[in-house]
Amino acid sequence: MDAIHIQDLEKTYGDTVALAGIDLAIPEGIVYGLLGPNGAGKTTVVRILATLLKPDSGRAEVLGFDVLREPELVRRIIGLAGQFAAVDEILTGRENLEMVGRLYHLSAGEARRRTVDLLERFDLIAAADRAVKTYSGGMRRRLDLAASLLNRPAVLFLDEPTTGLDPRSRLGLWDIINDLVREGTTLLLTTQYLEEADRLCQRLAVIDEGAVIEEGTTDELKTRMGGSVLEMRVADGDRLADAAGIVERVARSTPQVDRELGRLTAPAERDGVSLVVRTAEAFDEAGVDVTDLGLRRPTLDDVFLNLTGRKPMQPEDEETPGDAPEPAGVGEGRS
Repeated sequence: MDAIHIQDLEKTYGDTVALAGIDLAIPEGIVYGLLGPNGAGKTTVVRILATLLKPDSGRAEVLGFDVLREPELVRRIIGLAGQFAAVDEILTGRENLEMVGRLYHLSAGEARRRTVDLLERFDLIAAADRAVKTYSGGMRRRLDLAASLLNRPAVLFLDEPTTGLDPRSRLGLWDIINDLVREGTTLLLTTQYLEEADRLCQRLAVIDEGAVIEEGTTDELKTRMGGSVLEMRVADGDRLADAAGIVERVARSTPQVDRELGRLTAPAERDGVSLVVRTAEAFDEAGVDVTDLGLRRPTLDDVFLNLTGRKPMQPEDEETPGDAPEPAGVGEGRS
């Protein structure tokens, strides 16, 4: 049985199409990544699966439970850490976790035990009895993630979980995610950090404009890009258009152009070394100076750019209505 099964899921906000018929089948016991530009529909998928939002049409199940017909059963088996920390600033870290444990109907003793375990796991034990309003942004984020694990969920939704974390905390969270998978938890992860997806996800889907445009393992997606990537930097930014025309003619593919860096990239499906030589000769004949020209293995950034035509956005970039955050005060489903 799949941990998550989605069929023809659709959702609109007025004239904005957030989901345009998504189909996904996510196996149990893996980290599955959702990648895509802001506004692509990733957070909308998570909210529907977490029973916080109703789709306009389609079907979604979590471990066989229908999110529309059996929302209470779904909530018992899931955990959710949304894009913004849902913690009470007046309470201490310890009080926050114990409160969430009681909301999950844990006994007082079990809530206390789980709280201590999670405070230690997320390196918050020293700040456990301080008011959360004194916490840094990263500490609040870690506390929110700890709260999502209080009920030992079988399926955990992490919506850009490492946003705002420093590199040490991010690495620590990656270790926790790997531990959870080894223990049998299924994780659905949305992220803007492609290194994170490459490191954690066994499978992933790229979503754009509310539709899945590619799905597979990271290696499969990179292979579909081509065996290698031809990359070059143009010395004169005014010659980028000329350089792009040369690459399109020689490589027989439309290059991706990064005007800010003066860089062009294009798939090199075969005869990569020969392609480098022919491209260099064509640049020389056209009088286009390049500061760098060579081959490299594709990355998820290349896949993302090739599929969506856009660079990965940073998490702080403005979101469109399809993935807009809930208004302040809306809960994150910890009930």
